[in-house]
Amino acid sequence: MSDRKIDALGTDPKVIDGKAFAVKLREKIARQVKQLQAERGFTPGLAVVLVGEDPASKVYVRNKGEQTKECGMASFEHKLPATTTQAELLALIDQLNKDPKVNGILCQLPVPQQIDPQAIINAIDPDKDVDGFHVVNAGRLATGGQGLVPCTPYGCLLLLKDRLGDLSGKHAVVIGRSNIVGKPMAQLLLNESCTVTIAHSKTRDLPGEVRRADIVVAAVGRPEMVKGDWIKDGAVVIDVGINRIERDGKGKLVGDVDYASAYPKAGAITPVPGGVGPMTIALLLNNTLIAACRQHGVKLPD
Repeated sequence: MSDRKIDALGTDPKVIDGKAFAVKLREKIARQVKQLQAERGFTPGLAVVLVGEDPASKVYVRNKGEQTKECGMASFEHKLPATTTQAELLALIDQLNKDPKVNGILCQLPVPQQIDPQAIINAIDPDKDVDGFHVVNAGRLATGGQGLVPCTPYGCLLLLKDRLGDLSGKHAVVIGRSNIVGKPMAQLLLNESCTVTIAHSKTRDLPGEVRRADIVVAAVGRPEMVKGDWIKDGAVVIDVGINRIERDGKGKLVGDVDYASAYPKAGAITPVPGGVGPMTIALLLNNTLIAACRQHGVKLPD
């Protein structure tokens, strides 16, 4: 792109590097885990449950396990066949809820059709719900309580605060209203004293709404839907989307934002891949660390 600027370090200051941020966060978590082991005598533990053979889920679970161990945490992986019944999965969740070595529990979605995912989410102890999806944690977030926050929106918030500092008074538009990203993202931004608009498929003038935003968070799962002429000059754009498309006969990962046209307008923008994606597992580990400290009644190490 013609106006792309590279600094002395060989990086583009306009691009928000989630991969580098996540590396630093995991390094900090590893230091905190060592401190807990030395001073408090316990190791945070994360249990990940995978039901079935979904290829993307298998890769994701493997990455979670590797990064959990790299941070010095205990990793408990439970891989169940696709024929697992809901009762069998609920029995495992109950066992993990009662296990003091397990501080965080995550059941990888999607699950096979015979299992109700909401029933599984609701069965996890809210204090071990490191995905932050339990209705109790959603309520805690909405009412300013001390809960566990969904990892992807929390990662987006950290990237925004790292780039902008104080978010107070800024107008944020969140495109998407899912329970996993859109709604908690809006709540996190409200808690930072932003003025928040939640836009979605029924919004009448979506481009017009986006053009008023200082902060745009796109989380709709539609490839390159948000065009460059929707972006206000200098706005910060956080692209949560990860969509696989075919272009010029090759597979390509793209976000929900048309990066090529949005880049010149944006003050800062996350790429896909390498933006929000790497933050999710890092925040999962951070949530496990927080959960472990709360369960043991100790302060989070500095």
